[in-house]
Amino acid sequence: MGISGKYKAMSDEQLMTYLGSGDKLAFDELYLRYAKIMCAYFKRLLWNDQEKAEDFVHDLFAKIIQKTESFDTSRSFKTWFFSVANNMCKNEYKKQEIRKGMRNGLDENLPIKDHSTDVLGEVQDRIFGHAFDHHIEQLEQKHREVFKLRHLEGLSIKEIAEVLSTNEGTIKSRLFYATKYLAERLKEFNPVFNK
Repeated sequence: MGISGKYKAMSDEQLMTYLGSGDKLAFDELYLRYAKIMCAYFKRLLWNDQEKAEDFVHDLFAKIIQKTESFDTSRSFKTWFFSVANNMCKNEYKKQEIRKGMRNGLDENLPIKDHSTDVLGEVQDRIFGHAFDHHIEQLEQKHREVFKLRHLEGLSIKEIAEVLSTNEGTIKSRLFYATKYLAERLKEFNPVFNK
């Protein structure tokens, strides 16, 4: 097994131990594993802004280099990493509220594809997407973040509880509330209600 193979076989937690002693290859492997995932995560949470998402990924990895000692290797790296990312988003929301008041998260500048033959389907998808984004933003912050971590990032209830330092029962309750709220607000898009 070559050097790169050795790092590929390591767990995230082992890589953090190596990174703590200044091992650049351990950092490179963590970056390979998480850069794209975290860029997509930031893009979804930060108003679909690709440039901002890329900046946040850079800042996130800079933070883990500076704070390797704050990571407890007996815990899950993934949940710790998402916690750091989640806190970065919360801080950005606060900054944006101070600067401009709350934004609604809708992107009015999405390009319309003209090569699609299913114009009606595309319009319906876009209308649903705008409605979904709008109603997600109407949720209280605590419900919105749980819904996004579960359904957009694919974290388990247990992982979300760790990321948010909250018990699993509270996470389930918030998730239930968010799902119920969205189902109610978006029921016009459910074929069952349109018969």
